[in-house]
Amino acid sequence: MRKLALATVATLLFTPALIRAQEAGPMPAPALVREGAKQDVPAPSGGRVTIPAGTKVPLILKQTISTSSARPGDPIYASTNFPVIVGDKAVLPAGCYVQGVIDEVKRAGRVKGRAEILVHFRTIVLPSGYVVPLGGAVEGAPDSDDSKVKNSEGTIQERGQKGKDVKTVAEGGGIGMAVGSMATRTGTGALAGGGIGAAAGLVATLLTRGSDVKLPAGSTLDMVIERSLTLDEARLKQ
Repeated sequence: MRKLALATVATLLFTPALIRAQEAGPMPAPALVREGAKQDVPAPSGGRVTIPAGTKVPLILKQTISTSSARPGDPIYASTNFPVIVGDKAVLPAGCYVQGVIDEVKRAGRVKGRAEILVHFRTIVLPSGYVVPLGGAVEGAPDSDDSKVKNSEGTIQERGQKGKDVKTVAEGGGIGMAVGSMATRTGTGALAGGGIGAAAGLVATLLTRGSDVKLPAGSTLDMVIERSLTLDEARLKQ
């Protein structure tokens, strides 16, 4: 009788719990966890550094550029002469290779017109091998006494040779005066000879083409970055 009474009590106690479990539905199966499994973690994105437009970069030419031989489409080669620093970081070290192209060439005329050459830089190669497209123009040619940068596009123009022309005419006049004076032994002959010599010097000047723009290998150029340049810091550190 005692055992029957205990069984009856147990049944009364657990029956409500069983009913609630059945109403809640079956228990979900436990998730299988594979030992040693690694979660995929996204790689951190590399930082970037920007060289602002208008930054000046000193270059050294690797080959001679001259309006006497250059043609549009010819490549030019240079290298950076000094590091480019942004904030407290040397972004472009000295010795980076810079490649450009000659866009326009104009030879000097015999009567008027100065020699001109237009160059643009298209690519820069860092020592790590990182190749970056570039938009750069010439802003100055410090080593050239006979050339100057004409406009904001970077056109290099020969300074002109008025002084040379005057010298040629004067030398012709002087020689003519000396010859006329020796031939006639009179002042009139000297004046006539001077006029003839000056005319000859003028003709020689008109028949001679003006000076070319010439920048020898090893000359320095100041390049200006025309649009901002964004670089991957991870590739700079390689």
